[in-house]
Amino acid sequence: MTEQCCSTNNEVMILACSGGSNVGQISNQVAVELTREGKGKMFCLAGIGGGLSGFVQSARDVPSLVLIDGCEIACGKKALERENVTVQNYVVITELGISKNKDFALRSEDISRVKQETCRICGISEDAANLGQDSASSPGCCS
Repeated sequence: MTEQCCSTNNEVMILACSGGSNVGQISNQVAVELTREGKGKMFCLAGIGGGLSGFVQSARDVPSLVLIDGCEIACGKKALERENVTVQNYVVITELGISKNKDFALRSEDISRVKQETCRICGISEDAANLGQDSASSPGCCS
């Protein structure tokens, strides 16, 4: 069952660094919002970083993956590289002109900017209709 826990059904796998700064939390919020909008599905980067076989294999097998790292330290990218997971699409929030800090009052315009860039590099229409999946009710370890 572990092998199937992160099955993507041919959607975009969204991985967010979710680090302890504003840009880490923007990354997380973008992943949540894109999942709610049906533009992909958020998965567990920590599971991949922890080397859990089902998580790692799912990331290797997915047809489309995007990683949203908060800053140039690139924790998410390093975790994927360590597990030999190809980073197909990559966003670094600080490279979009958003400064890293410890202010967790996230700005909606920053979240929107990162969502737009993530959709652009993945070829996802920002106006894409919800895919009809209620991610909150999806079973699995990565939801």
